[in-house]
Amino acid sequence: MDRRPTSHDVARLAGVSQSTVSFVFTGRAGISEATREKVLRAASELNYRPNLAARTMRTRRTGRLAVVVPLATMNPLTLLSGAVAAAHDEGYVVEVVSLPDDPSSRLAEIVDSGQYEGVLSFTPLPALPPSEAGAVVLSVGEFDDEMHMAGAFTDARPIAEMMAHLAAGGHRRFVHLAGPQDFPSARARRAAYLAAVDDLGVESLGVIDGDWSGDSGADAVAALPDDAPPLAVIAANDIIATGAIRAATLRGWRLPEQIAVTGWDDHHQSAFLVPSLTSVRQDRERLGAHSMRRLIAAVRGEEAPERPPGLLSIVWRESTGTA
Repeated sequence: MDRRPTSHDVARLAGVSQSTVSFVFTGRAGISEATREKVLRAASELNYRPNLAARTMRTRRTGRLAVVVPLATMNPLTLLSGAVAAAHDEGYVVEVVSLPDDPSSRLAEIVDSGQYEGVLSFTPLPALPPSEAGAVVLSVGEFDDEMHMAGAFTDARPIAEMMAHLAAGGHRRFVHLAGPQDFPSARARRAAYLAAVDDLGVESLGVIDGDWSGDSGADAVAALPDDAPPLAVIAANDIIATGAIRAATLRGWRLPEQIAVTGWDDHHQSAFLVPSLTSVRQDRERLGAHSMRRLIAAVRGEEAPERPPGLLSIVWRESTGTA
């Protein structure tokens, strides 16, 4: 056949109507499996390829989704990998699109471009005027405007769980090495620590404010009184905890016999410290996949999936004597 085969040619060979061929290639429900196979077999025999541009104009289905991230910040890579994998599982192509500092006009352009069926953002987005032809937009709010963790990852309940476990093992004195309080996650961990102190009836040497650095943890432990041990140090992240471990070692305090230390984030190197660090693991990849499934459900007009359990889990290691 010299000319390019058409859907009419496929319909003729398969013995069905042209509309049935169209329904098969647009994924319309109500087509029997036998008919679908017959159409696909005829299309393969004729080397037929549907006109995707025309189909997009008719159905507004492009099979493409966008994930938008702020231009001036680091991409949340593990969230993205989970989101992209979930979209691919459902047959979608995903593009990651950067937004400028003032994202309103660029976002409107993306939504109204007709290229995407849905747009996913892990950060807050400006409100857009309603657009009949626009893509579905979902902002899941796992980060704030500065890419500080928000949403699911401000859940600080593992702090209370770690402290209860340490208290049950005999620890009665605690201190919290906090992260910067302009981070929602740091504020949540601080609040969880203070609540756990009250709930468990343990002694607290207080909350020592700092940044996310190892220096912050080292300086905090270096400034503790000589009679601080036995002590459990609840650090706001693994890097602070690493600094705390170094400073405690330099002071001659034995870990975990005199000083127990916990972190948060479960960085790759945390398992290889001496002692290895007890930490909280955050399954960002699963959260990214869940967020993308929420967007796909919205695009398809389906009910949103439930949030998966176990996004946060404690990894017990040698720094608390519970490896």
